Amino acid sequence: MYQEERLRKIREYLEQYKRISVQEICDRFGVSRDTARRDLVKLDEQGVILRTRGGALLPEKEVKSYRERLESAAGEKEAIGREAAGLIRDGEHLILDASTTVQAVAASLTAEDVTVVTNSIDIASVLADRPHVSVRLLGGKLHPKHRYVYGATTVAMLRNYRVDKAFLGASGITPEGVFYPDEEDGQVIRESLQCAGQVIVLADATKFHRRFFYRVCDLGSIDRLVTDQPPPADLQRALEEQEVEIMEVTPHG
Repeated sequence: MYQEERLRKIREYLEQYKRISVQEICDRFGVSRDTARRDLVKLDEQGVILRTRGGALLPEKEVKSYRERLESAAGEKEAIGREAAGLIRDGEHLILDASTTVQAVAASLTAEDVTVVTNSIDIASVLADRPHVSVRLLGGKLHPKHRYVYGATTVAMLRNYRVDKAFLGASGITPEGVFYPDEEDGQVIRESLQCAGQVIVLADATKFHRRFFYRVCDLGSIDRLVTDQPPPADLQRALEEQEVEIMEVTPHG
């Protein structure tokens, strides 16, 4: 079988099952692991797949609603959120953005006398009953699908705060920087960067090499990346060049 035909069949498989491993390619097409990896490299160059450790995923074509995203990669997000929450010290002031992975930080928060600034109605709700957490919920226009507030009022309120750490999600991260699909949300994130002494981005492996409409920042604006898998080689190099610390966690279960 020629490579082009094999690539077409791999794409068809991914359309149905959303992911494929190197071993599955070897077994289905009777090729070596080196050949299977070359096929994945070719598909990656075409922008068709997202390469992962030992295989590939079919990238999502659009950002799901907040409730749908809560259920996607839940174990990975919980592990990332738990690790990130361990970075928070008693008495700190924080920004938590409206990411489902950042919501996992709120759920795992154990530090006391913490002040949280957020534009997420869900994160505010998670923290509402915590006696040792003070919440500042930003005002603005509500985005019903993604459950955050945004707009000129939100950005103006953010400018008045200075925090120790900002925990931010990412819809996509590439060597070019951090991407979001919506300019409105991206502008709130961009302002958050200016308020924080340390910027911590949380992103599971499905966010690697995903590029969206709005670039929030370059990698030099990030201090730390918390993720569940090593980034692809080119992204790893770009992060290291910008002295971004990479923390890799292992999901349980």
